Amino acid sequence: MSLPSDLSSFDESSVLGGLSQTEDAPARRPARVNVFDACNVGVVLRAVLFVEAVVGVGAMFSAGQFTEWLLRFSLLTGGVLPATLAWLIAACVLKAYLARLRKAFQWVAGIGLGALAGLYGCGLLVMMGLLDPAPWWASAAAGALLSSVLVAGLVWRAKARTPAATAARLAELQSRIRPHFLFNTLNSAIALVRAEPAKAEMVLEDLAELFRHALADATESVTLGQEIELAQRYMAIEQIRFGERLQVSWSLDPEANPAKLPPLLLQPLVENAVRHGVEPSAAGAQVKISTTRRGSLVVLKVTNSTPAGVGERGHGLALANVRERLALLHDVQAQFKTVFKDGVFQVRMEIPL
Repeated sequence: MSLPSDLSSFDESSVLGGLSQTEDAPARRPARVNVFDACNVGVVLRAVLFVEAVVGVGAMFSAGQFTEWLLRFSLLTGGVLPATLAWLIAACVLKAYLARLRKAFQWVAGIGLGALAGLYGCGLLVMMGLLDPAPWWASAAAGALLSSVLVAGLVWRAKARTPAATAARLAELQSRIRPHFLFNTLNSAIALVRAEPAKAEMVLEDLAELFRHALADATESVTLGQEIELAQRYMAIEQIRFGERLQVSWSLDPEANPAKLPPLLLQPLVENAVRHGVEPSAAGAQVKISTTRRGSLVVLKVTNSTPAGVGERGHGLALANVRERLALLHDVQAQFKTVFKDGVFQVRMEIPL
């Protein structure tokens, strides 16, 4: 039985994740996230739309007709849009420096940049002869006010990436290896110690590497290449356990390896594929992991056949976990979709390079 290369009928799965958190795991210090991470496409898009919406509403107060409003809105956009982009570019370029400031000074710096951006936009309109007299103070105040809202949005986004309730949130997002997986692996190694000691040693080395990653302090991102290497170690362990029942196929593009992922993102997906594809079937199942670079995007697919059916429905925690963590790292630049069609389940992710 071969796995289809493309699946077009989408059906959101509620498969229960193979990795679960430990309730007594010690709280870890969250990775510090830069508040002024304005280099993200989603941040730029939302900031521009917000400022343009405010300008559009403001233009309504001095326009009696739609054509008059449209003309005034277009004229104001000529100064507001470059000023907004200038603020975003400055925040992006200076983000490393701004991150070293205290929170209060970050707010002051962000609002100060907004006032300068407002003066810049006003200057552009004056140079084009569209403002006479020039409202310099009003432009600086408007820029400061709008930038304070943008800074508040960036602060909220940063808190979403490293939440205040660190113990509970990191326990939810940081995956943990299931206890019964540990027991199964140790039992497999014990069975191999006398007959095939070299293979038993390899199993224990792979297990140690898995636990080293699972129990390490949380970081913002790792490379896809590192995640693939970890997944290969996991599949090597499961290959010992299931033998010919587990048919693994790897189709990897080396150019996709630099793509950034949250740590331990691929692990629950491949474990889901084994748990819901191979475990329920006496004949086993096929699991395929593929990566492909397409321009500035990387497509990652984890596909498994389900000869015994989808099995017991779970709560969808693993898939929801993966989707949320991917969105927190890449925002709108990343895509996460699941497909179930003709007895084949597939997870498909698009990740920016």
